[in-house]
Amino acid sequence: MDPLQNTSYNYQHQSILAKLLAKEDITVTHGKFDTAFFDVKSRTLGLPIWKDRGKEVYDMLVGHEVGHALYTPENSIEEYKKNYKGIPFDVFNIVEDIRIERLIQKEYPGLPRVFKKAYKTLVDSDFFKIADKDIATMNFLNRLNLRGKVGTVLEVTLSEYEETIYTKCLKAETYQDVLDICDEIIEYLKSLKEEPQKEEPNSNEE
Repeated sequence: MDPLQNTSYNYQHQSILAKLLAKEDITVTHGKFDTAFFDVKSRTLGLPIWKDRGKEVYDMLVGHEVGHALYTPENSIEEYKKNYKGIPFDVFNIVEDIRIERLIQKEYPGLPRVFKKAYKTLVDSDFFKIADKDIATMNFLNRLNLRGKVGTVLEVTLSEYEETIYTKCLKAETYQDVLDICDEIIEYLKSLKEEPQKEEPNSNEE
């Protein structure tokens, strides 16, 4: 039996875990969400009620969203939308996801194993809707998102220049670093004549 299958005890356990990792009394809610999210303004972490994903996936979702709680500035979304009008939020979200996942796994050394097992579970269940697709032919944002999330369990091809962008995402320390990388990505997409658009693989949240 799935240890997270509709038990108030385990939902409470995940809530306590999230608050401990976040180092603050964030609000944790469970509901019929497509995936997890963290509202940086209200300090609310939302977790989906899934019956078939397993404990590692839930722990990974908690770890990811706590990464936003710890490292994503409260005004970051507003600032991005103000200064990057017409540029989809996904450009920022993908880069920021890569940054905060590295930082949270560095903060809690037990998490890299959890993330790897969780993403393998999600790939095996085709959570990212890529089972029947040629990843190499996807647009750059899709491939960058996949590389950041499932690059440890799935081969995601990037060009030599795209690898340098990914490395910058992985090494980003600050919110300003993220914005600088977004600028570079936007210019690169223009050179490719690719329109920034919502990536098909799930990017976790706005």
